[in-house]
Amino acid sequence: MFKDTEKKRLLELTKAFLKSNASALHVQDLREVLHYHEWNYSINNEPLISDFEYDQLFKDLQTIEAEFPDLITSDSPTQRVAVDIVDNASTIKHLSPMLSLDNSYNADDLKSFDESIKKLTNLPAEEKIVYCVEPKFDGGSVGIVFENNLLSRAATRGNGAQGEDMTANAKTLPTVPLSADFSKHGIHVAELRGEAVIHKDRFKKINTERESKGKSVFANPRNAAAGGLRMKRPNETRERGIEIFLFQMGYAVDQDGNDVLPNIDSHFDQINLLAELGFKVPTIEKKQCFGIQEVIDFIQTWEEKREDYAYEIDGMVVKVDSHALQVQCGFTQHHPRWAMAYKFKAKQASTKLIAIDYQIGKIGSITPVAKLEPVQLAGVTISSVSLHNEEFIQSKDLRIGDTVLVERAGDVIPYIVKSLEDYRNGTEQVIEFPTRCPSCDTTLVKNENEAAWRCTNAQCEAQQMQRLIFHVSKNAMDIDGFGKAFVEIFYQKGWLKDLSDVYNLDYSKIAQLEGFGQRSVVKLEAAINEAKKNPISKLLHSLSIHHLGKKASKIISEQIKHVLDLKDWNAEAFTDIKDIGPVVAENVVAFFNQEENIALLQKMEALGVNLSQTEEDKPIEVGEDAPLAGKTILFTGSLQNMSRKEAQEMAVKSGAKNISAVSKNLDILVAGEKAGSKLKKAQAIDTVQILTEAEFLLLING
Repeated sequence: MFKDTEKKRLLELTKAFLKSNASALHVQDLREVLHYHEWNYSINNEPLISDFEYDQLFKDLQTIEAEFPDLITSDSPTQRVAVDIVDNASTIKHLSPMLSLDNSYNADDLKSFDESIKKLTNLPAEEKIVYCVEPKFDGGSVGIVFENNLLSRAATRGNGAQGEDMTANAKTLPTVPLSADFSKHGIHVAELRGEAVIHKDRFKKINTERESKGKSVFANPRNAAAGGLRMKRPNETRERGIEIFLFQMGYAVDQDGNDVLPNIDSHFDQINLLAELGFKVPTIEKKQCFGIQEVIDFIQTWEEKREDYAYEIDGMVVKVDSHALQVQCGFTQHHPRWAMAYKFKAKQASTKLIAIDYQIGKIGSITPVAKLEPVQLAGVTISSVSLHNEEFIQSKDLRIGDTVLVERAGDVIPYIVKSLEDYRNGTEQVIEFPTRCPSCDTTLVKNENEAAWRCTNAQCEAQQMQRLIFHVSKNAMDIDGFGKAFVEIFYQKGWLKDLSDVYNLDYSKIAQLEGFGQRSVVKLEAAINEAKKNPISKLLHSLSIHHLGKKASKIISEQIKHVLDLKDWNAEAFTDIKDIGPVVAENVVAFFNQEENIALLQKMEALGVNLSQTEEDKPIEVGEDAPLAGKTILFTGSLQNMSRKEAQEMAVKSGAKNISAVSKNLDILVAGEKAGSKLKKAQAIDTVQILTEAEFLLLING
């Protein structure tokens, strides 16, 4: 960005300004000096003056501009510092969609990707396609727009079509130039894509400072960076040390609105152009690779040294380098066909298993949870890991005091891989699974064909608490704002003893609790009253009857006019219904044979909870000519235009049956954004039809 002669001039000016204050006559020179030192510190990572000296020059510029306001320009370094609170952030529509990337997890995936590119572009199999490989930064995605060479606006990725306005925050970041000479390249408007990250050392410093002040520490640099983009005070965004790496020019037009991206032959050249314009871009960590094998070798090199890299990366991004070939490949609704993200393998770490806690579920299942010496794994501190059941503990021969190998599968779920027996010194203790409930001391039982030990005492306080938490949750009665914390507080106060108490709360008492304002209490009351109208399928599911899930609850609700009709049903009446098995039948019969459960439901009805079949409960009549009649369907990944539940309901109305797993019985898989293992399994079965969200909507709408 700065030529050698220019650097020399700016350094000489720096010395002169540090010796004597600059005047209004030198204001443009002073701005250039500050821009140069910002670039060295934030982009080049080689500061040439101290923070104190930089601050001295910065204050000189502030003094001049305060005295002569007409000299202030929009790209002045002083304009990075914002003091106004950004409240009620609005959204900004991206000039072109910020799509996700298709994922790969091994070399075979990359080879398949290479083959698909050759098919899309009609290239021979032996052709070596040129790819650009760069880091997949683990941060928050942003889109930044420049118009007439000036930073115009900036937004988070949002939903891909539009994101939250973070223009004021972006202007405080030294790695985002306030102006750049795009016009030199015939560009009038440009939208740039980048990732907000925090240097690992800076992240450690932030957490140390927060801890010393008694604040909660951030889980990982990604969260700290993504959250920092949305700070209400833009100066706090700057103080967090966020840096923006640019990795793409997603949109660029000249003054007549003509697309100028085709004028930049390759993606690699595009990144170099952004560097020339003063932006922070990947340097030694990006490479032009000739052929897919060179791509694989480069990625393996970076996977081995990812821990030594200054920023968190969770993989590498592989892009077809030629712009012309990118155009030939095109896009799906969710991702460009010419790019793929290679995800690094799950990280592992060893730590000590120091104790076992036993958690009691809503149906009395006992789940052992390993308490570990805290360990950092894939950017997150892990201190607890589920051990599932007694058989899991025995199969891995886990002992208290063991050194264990912990893995974060897919960088999401912590998992104990094994104990490291070589570290044992004889002090380890064999884990004795409890024979009595840790909460109520009832003898535990284990049913045949089940792995979990269970407490059979329905009055067990731990179970009651879990049933209440589940009942109000999104998966059950979906009482908005009624979370686990509220259940625990109300239970401790004695206001909640059974499910009926949820609908008989004293809101005047709640309003007197610390942290509960009148507004929040009104919202809670409205949410509870709304839940009373729920269809009986939701109510049945919310009762925590063992094995009675959403699907079975919906099937049963189609057959009854009132929930209490079920007290007269026997097991055979249930198994006569298609898709209701004997285990579910026995459990539902057992529940409705208990007088206290009937009394509970009667009390709930007296409090206004609906127990009668609603229109939503009634079976959907589907003709033989329905577009998906007789088909089985499964949705995976994130959908853009509807929720998973809405999509499933649309499928049912079109004659399809929703199933939960990929098998040869599956007819259609609808793959949304970030579709994972289910998509890969479906691709391996020739009979499964794979659709995008758009193709699904087109199919059901004829």
